[in-house]
Amino acid sequence: MSQYQIAVIVGSLRKDSLNRKLADAIVKLAPPEFSFRRVEIGDLPLYNQDDDEHPASAVVRMKNEIRAANGLLFVSPEYNRSIPGLLKNALDHGSRPTGQSVWAGKSAGIIGVSTGAIGTAMAQQHLRNVLSYLDVAVLRQPEAYLQMREGMFDDAGNIGAGSRAHLQNWMDHYGAWIKKNVG
Repeated sequence: MSQYQIAVIVGSLRKDSLNRKLADAIVKLAPPEFSFRRVEIGDLPLYNQDDDEHPASAVVRMKNEIRAANGLLFVSPEYNRSIPGLLKNALDHGSRPTGQSVWAGKSAGIIGVSTGAIGTAMAQQHLRNVLSYLDVAVLRQPEAYLQMREGMFDDAGNIGAGSRAHLQNWMDHYGAWIKKNVG
């Protein structure tokens, strides 16, 4: 495949979110044949099974964007030792109605940053559990539980020199994972 279309799902609504910043910066480390598109999930209504037959336009748009992607990149904070409700809501919408999941068969990477000492370790573990059930093949190694520290980003918003080698290694593995699974 000459071009890989990657859907980026950010689990934060905050305008100045560290994870939005990470999503924007890490894609610059990707192979040139990768193209990234952020999928908006902040406009989705709360999931309600009663709406499965007539989903909101935002749900239809999100599902079409996921369907069109060759791979997924989840960039999310950790809220109360788990994934944000925003992200869980998007996963629920994309997995329904039963048997029509847009997530099934996709390959993904998970990364996140927080100010806490364990970064986003618990959120990533919970997300892995959900994605496993949804039949998403998730990159297992290397893991990247990032704690926000001075120098993670440079003044231009790129990955800083002190974090570059670690995150380039992660992106190299992610790229190989997607290529292997997409074929």
